[in-house]
Amino acid sequence: MAESIIKSTIMKKIEAIIRKSKFTEVKEALHQIEVNFFSYWDVTGVGNEKEGHVYRGVSYSTSDIQRRYLSIVVSDPFLDRTIDVLLKTAYTGAVGDGKIFVSDVIETYRIRTKETGSASLK
Repeated sequence: MAESIIKSTIMKKIEAIIRKSKFTEVKEALHQIEVNFFSYWDVTGVGNEKEGHVYRGVSYSTSDIQRRYLSIVVSDPFLDRTIDVLLKTAYTGAVGDGKIFVSDVIETYRIRTKETGSASLK
């Protein structure tokens, strides 16, 4: 019984690495489903993209890929819709669209109000 109580309060952390060019579209779609708070960083990574790109006659290496990293914590009811939005809006169909990782978050706290759990995410 204690396990079911703990399991019902677990929230999810979604970490997504997406193309910088898709960020505005992803952000707006997340706001539409009421995911209004998340953190993001500009990151550089190495992936499977092997092709060089040519722009105005100059070849650029794509071995170091510029991406945007999103960190989103949601309550369980928001997990599926958040993943769906990320999959739909970050998609281009080309190599390098990104990755999504999901992990459990046991507890969250809002420092200002001292709220905990999913109440601290609102």
